[in-house]
Amino acid sequence: MSVILADGVPSVFAAKAATKTIPIVFVVGADPVKVGLVESFSRPNGNLTGVSILFSVVGPKRVELLHELLPTVDTIALPGNPRHPNFQLDTPEIRAAADALRQHLEVLTASTESDLEAAFATMVQLRVGALILLPDPFLVVRREQIVELAARYAMPAIYPSRVYVDLGGLISYGSSILDLEKQAGMYMGKILKGAKPADLPIQQSTKTELVINLKTAKALGLTVPHELLARADEVIE
Repeated sequence: MSVILADGVPSVFAAKAATKTIPIVFVVGADPVKVGLVESFSRPNGNLTGVSILFSVVGPKRVELLHELLPTVDTIALPGNPRHPNFQLDTPEIRAAADALRQHLEVLTASTESDLEAAFATMVQLRVGALILLPDPFLVVRREQIVELAARYAMPAIYPSRVYVDLGGLISYGSSILDLEKQAGMYMGKILKGAKPADLPIQQSTKTELVINLKTAKALGLTVPHELLARADEVIE
């Protein structure tokens, strides 16, 4: 028996369109029901199952963490790819969290490399004090460019995963990649032993990690609060 592992909403839709019979185990940073991948969390039906990161919970937490790090910043930016479901589904949650902290949110779109360059230039013009990055395969692929742009424009940013921080990004908060891979691997093993995807409920990632890059903080002239450092799962020095 074969099993397809698909990472990210676009890849899952491509796999779903390609086969109705081969089991597909996915890892997505969106609500799989809302985006139309499965019928429900408890009974996905069809040949798909997998692991979901509910950004509606994690996204507002990123706003809070960024505010804790930069309490005087009153304008933040949310650059995102309008072609990705998260952009439309999760932006309202981010805006509500920003409103609660009396912060103004500037939403910017970027779906090409040149768009990213333009977005950072616009942030400077709008006097944005920090940014939040959405989880999106397009942005992950261009993580080196994004981290370089953030450094060039001295723009503090909170990212959805530690892959950005390992490259020099400031701070990340999101699901543990190792935990996601472990959960997906367990489902693949069950399917290879005969389980049907339709009988395996969608799992929701519950293990998150906070990673802070002190080198980058110092380069930006920022002092990270001790309380925030104490809660970090890893501090890069």
